[in-house]
Amino acid sequence: MDILKELSLIGIVPVIAINDAADAVPLAQALCDGGLPCAEVTFRTAAAEEAIRNMTKAFPDMLVGAGTVLTNDQVDRAVAAGAKFIVSPGLNPETVKHCQEIGIPVCPGTSNPSDIEMALSLGLKTVKFFPAEAAGGLKYIKSIAAPYVDVTFMPTGGINEKNLLDYLSFKKIICCGGSWMVPGDALAAKDWDRIRSLVSSAVTLMLGMEVVHVGINSADEAEAMDTATKLCKLFNWPIKVGNKSIFAGSGVEVMKMPFRGTHGHIGIQTNFIDRAKAYLERQGFVFDESSANIKDGKLTAIYLKDEIAGFAVHLVQKK
Repeated sequence: MDILKELSLIGIVPVIAINDAADAVPLAQALCDGGLPCAEVTFRTAAAEEAIRNMTKAFPDMLVGAGTVLTNDQVDRAVAAGAKFIVSPGLNPETVKHCQEIGIPVCPGTSNPSDIEMALSLGLKTVKFFPAEAAGGLKYIKSIAAPYVDVTFMPTGGINEKNLLDYLSFKKIICCGGSWMVPGDALAAKDWDRIRSLVSSAVTLMLGMEVVHVGINSADEAEAMDTATKLCKLFNWPIKVGNKSIFAGSGVEVMKMPFRGTHGHIGIQTNFIDRAKAYLERQGFVFDESSANIKDGKLTAIYLKDEIAGFAVHLVQKK
């Protein structure tokens, strides 16, 4: 498994300091139920090692990593507990080399070009950027990323629901770490419902899925024109005739002949189609891979395999 690729498809990594290892399993359940089956458990508390062990035992498919790792001993303890990746606040060459020797993915902290060049010299192409906002934020990341064409970043520190989309929209950022979804008071109160809700809201914000258009099937062009004309007259919408369909306004596409779906299709646009696809697959939905539309090597649209209420459903990448 390419851990960094999997993290990029999840998009957000909750960064958590756990003081009571008994909280690990219900917390992991809340994260997974909310749509983020991953966590960076920081080694800032005595409970971190046991918390990682509890999480990975209860949820073996969850991507649980160890954060704030400062020594080789902490690396070994985290890996023994089941951690699948290591994150550190700074770049310690000895710790990086140790992770590489034992085969555990490592994402060391960087905050300037010298750090990045040290990471490159160690064979790394993905680094943490920390503390993101305090060190200059997205504007600074874009500036220092320019000379390092193959380097990608996992910024952490000061990222929240207000700036998340700005960070994730930069193509060299694979995912963002953040703690706002698991506030300390909610964790202390064991308020798993609140945490689940905050996680779900973060996922909803990130994916931004919304209906972009509804397609209606017609038997032929004449029927399509009749339907589109009536809709435009009813709602004072403009009509636009295309080769295969007629748009009534911008949200209703009337097909000139039967197309996908018994009745038609529903287009759902999303901020990040790869992440939306991965999220829906984790929910048990299956996609028709043969329907994938690829442009410049990137997925731009794809249909679900099954219809819903007689409608085919497809994801569309927002422009």
